[in-house]
Amino acid sequence: MSTTLSASTLLAVPLAPLVGSLIAGILGTTFGGNVIGRRTSHTFTILGVLIAFILSAMTLKSVAMDGARFNETLYTWMVVGGLKMEIGFLVDGLTAMMMVVVTFVSLMVHVYTIGYMEEDDGYNRFFAYISLFTFSMLMLVMSNNLLQLFFGWEAVGLVSYLLIGFWFNKPTAIFANMKAFLVNRVGDFGFILGIGLIVAYAGTMNYTEVFAKAPELGALGFPGTDWLLITVICICLFIGAMGKSAQFPLHVWLPDSMEGPTPISALIHAATMVTAGIFMVARMSPLFELSDTALNFILIIGAITALFMGFLGIIQNDIKRVVAYSTLSQLGYMTVALGASAYSVAVFHLMTHAFFKALLFLAAGSVIMGLHHNQDIRWMGAVRKYMPITWITSLLGTLALIGTPLFSGFYSKDSIIEAVHFSTLPAAGFAHFAVLAGVFVTSFYSFRLYFLVFHGKERYDQNPDAHHDDHHDDHAHEDHGHGHGDGKPHESPWVVTVPLLLLAIPSVVIGYMTIEPMLFGEFFKDAITINSAAHPAVARFAEEFHGPLAMALHALKTAPLYLALAGAVLAWYMYLINPAVPAAIARALRPIVVVLENKYYMDWFNENVLAKAARGLGVGLWKGGDRGVIEGGVVNASWKIVGAVSSVVRRAQTGYLYHYALMMIVGVLLFMTYFVWLAK
Repeated sequence: MSTTLSASTLLAVPLAPLVGSLIAGILGTTFGGNVIGRRTSHTFTILGVLIAFILSAMTLKSVAMDGARFNETLYTWMVVGGLKMEIGFLVDGLTAMMMVVVTFVSLMVHVYTIGYMEEDDGYNRFFAYISLFTFSMLMLVMSNNLLQLFFGWEAVGLVSYLLIGFWFNKPTAIFANMKAFLVNRVGDFGFILGIGLIVAYAGTMNYTEVFAKAPELGALGFPGTDWLLITVICICLFIGAMGKSAQFPLHVWLPDSMEGPTPISALIHAATMVTAGIFMVARMSPLFELSDTALNFILIIGAITALFMGFLGIIQNDIKRVVAYSTLSQLGYMTVALGASAYSVAVFHLMTHAFFKALLFLAAGSVIMGLHHNQDIRWMGAVRKYMPITWITSLLGTLALIGTPLFSGFYSKDSIIEAVHFSTLPAAGFAHFAVLAGVFVTSFYSFRLYFLVFHGKERYDQNPDAHHDDHHDDHAHEDHGHGHGDGKPHESPWVVTVPLLLLAIPSVVIGYMTIEPMLFGEFFKDAITINSAAHPAVARFAEEFHGPLAMALHALKTAPLYLALAGAVLAWYMYLINPAVPAAIARALRPIVVVLENKYYMDWFNENVLAKAARGLGVGLWKGGDRGVIEGGVVNASWKIVGAVSSVVRRAQTGYLYHYALMMIVGVLLFMTYFVWLAK
């Protein structure tokens, strides 16, 4: 039985996508003289990610089957005092699972991109970006220290900025990528404060050493307050997760990031960047287990995100934004699980969600291609007749999302609901209500999307924008000429449909296959720490679990199944049988609809209150602090004082000898007088 992993093999996992990215980004763009063409660029980048996936799968097999582990420093960057800044890998069950998820979804996105970005001028640049993103995410999940974690954390933020604003001639894309960048900086400020506190009090950034000192940190108070130090550390770390994993109120960047090409929506918003925060909290479970205050805070934030972001999905008409708000809601579910100390359940949902949400995003992109750039679900309908593969894979992804028994999403979502039900924390009651109500909301907006797109009457000719000539803007539409001009949908090419089929497989079966070892086995035994005495949710859930098939049969007697069924039936009635009902409800509940359409006025508040307050503070510091105090008081005042003193002193330097002689005589008299006075 193997117990170790090869350092060189592990190093090849992140470096293979990096090499592919450099080849495409340098040799395939004007920066390097366009030495290679499109085929060569996508070949090298796909090959790099394929190598990473194969090696990740082999690593997962060794970890799961042979109990292999790896925790070593590969390179010491610098040593400052006693603080070591290192590059190293920690590979256990949590890391191995994340490596496979990241590389598999990235591989599917790379293949899909060949068809989706076929006619885009930035083809090679796009492949370079997504491969670089894969490298950054792998460095994040494989790290064994906080420095490397922070490097990967910021790197995925940087590359997401480049990807969201990929069409840099499009004003909305530029606004969206700047918004994402700034909002994430807010969260990252909290994150780096948390890391700084750990370094200050633990004296190390290595995970193993930090976790060994966790009991000591848990006994310390935060200076000047009644708070525990560990509570402040955990809340600061979680604020970082709120930004990266788009939790309320730092969620506002994610829906707008749909301005980027669809493949990055699947890559960033399904399997990688937005799950970084969930992964980080799970990795830091030995710290979070020491603070019930932090766990309650996480529960409340997650519950708000899970329920209220789902409401926004109901009123969206852009196909990608519906899926985006679904992502927000599901991230809320994962966060709720973290707050209930069900870390393994959270990362289990992270894994299942990565597959079916990537599938839904890529299927949405396939629909956009087939409908000649149209993204408005109000002008779709009956697409299943023209796009059978996209239709069936979308249906499978939707069934997984709403938690249909035996599908992957069922096992992870129901596990979250059960874990929260068994939690003893004060905030668990509200969280349980939120995730339970969220089941109905999720099913309703998911099937609203499904029915409007794939069923009902064809509404392509009713689109008010269908006959507008938008080709004056190269980036007015995402797929740049995929339409055939006949007005009817058409199935996407094989490079698009094959990833859909491959993602559909784990969306259906992965939950059934892995729930037992991941939640109730020893897969995460040395990666996740739970104080079962204080937080018994997972232990009590384990007592109720009797196998995946029994869990599916038991669902026939539980509320989530019927809430999901009610949401689907209501969507069927409102959007297929009686389409007049939604309009009537919208008129009757107009004030609520206005609030939802304005996204709870969060953007308005950020732009008109926070941004103006920040601008006012900046102007005040500039004029009052920089120009007034520093320039006027320190810099200018210093030379004015020197000038004034010198103007007085220079009067003593007349250049006349008799003046100097007089001063010498006066000085001698003063000295004589002083010594005579001392003698008395």
